[in-house]
Amino acid sequence: MNQWEWNLLEDRATVDHVEIGGISLRAGDRVRLHPRNGGDILDIALRGQMATIESVEEDYEGAQHVCVVLDDDPGRDLGLMRQPGHRFFFTPAEVEPIEPSAHGAAAERSGGKKASLLVAGIGNIFLGDDGFGVEVARRLLARPLPPAVRVVDFGIRGFDLAFALQDGYDTTILIDAYPHGKPPGTVSVIEPDLENMAEAPSEFVQPHAMNPTNVLRMARSMNGSLKRVLLVGCEPFDFGGEQGRMGLSKEVEAAVDGALEQIEALIAGILNGTQA
Repeated sequence: MNQWEWNLLEDRATVDHVEIGGISLRAGDRVRLHPRNGGDILDIALRGQMATIESVEEDYEGAQHVCVVLDDDPGRDLGLMRQPGHRFFFTPAEVEPIEPSAHGAAAERSGGKKASLLVAGIGNIFLGDDGFGVEVARRLLARPLPPAVRVVDFGIRGFDLAFALQDGYDTTILIDAYPHGKPPGTVSVIEPDLENMAEAPSEFVQPHAMNPTNVLRMARSMNGSLKRVLLVGCEPFDFGGEQGRMGLSKEVEAAVDGALEQIEALIAGILNGTQA
C-alpha cells in the first residue's frame, strides 16, 4: 500500500461487514491474503499468509478496506490493539475467506439478526486431552443449530476470544478441559463468578496461548460488557506428557457425545428461557 492509499484511510469509518464472494465477513473472521501489487516486496511477503480481520473500514470515497493482523506476526497482540506496523489494509478483492463465516451464516439464517449466544471451543490439540473443547466445537459445527447461535473453534487464540467477547452476546458457553478432581471423562457445567473475578493481569494475554481465566479478565477490562459465561468442562486423563500428544484419551473421547448432548440441551434451555 502506497502513501496515497494510507492518506485515504485517515478519514475513514468502521463498518459492520464486507461481502466477499457472497460471504459476509466481520471482525474476527479469518482470511488468506492475495495482494495484487506483484512488484511490492511487502506484498510478495504477505501473499498466501493467513490473517484475522481486525476491522472493516470505509474511506471518504466510500471504498471499503479490510484491516487484518497476521496469524504469524509475533506482534499480533499489538495489531489487535490497533497499533501501527502490525495492521495491514487490503481491498476486498485481495482477501479470500478460508472458512465459512460463522457471523455471516448466522445472519443469513436469522434474517440479518446478530447471534446472541457464542459457543467457544478452546484448547491445544497437541496436548492430548486439552483438545477436548476443539473436538466438541468441530462436531457441533456439523450439527443443525438455531440461528441465534454462533460456534467457533478458537483453539489457543486467546486474543481472538477476548475480542469476540466484546460482541455483546447474551451468553457465552466455553468448552474446555477442566481438571477439577473428578474421574477422567466427567463433564461438568460451571458458571464462573465474573463479578468477583480479579482485575486483568498486567501482562498481555499471549496471542498463541489460551488461559480462560486471563482471557475473561482481559475481556472484562475492555470496553464491551461481559455478560453471562458458562463453562462446559471435561476432567482430562492426561495432557500427553512432556512430548505432548495428538488425540484424546479413551476416557475423554468417550465423553464427547455426551458433552454435545449437554451443550445442545443448554442452548435450547437458554434460548427458550428455561435454563436458569
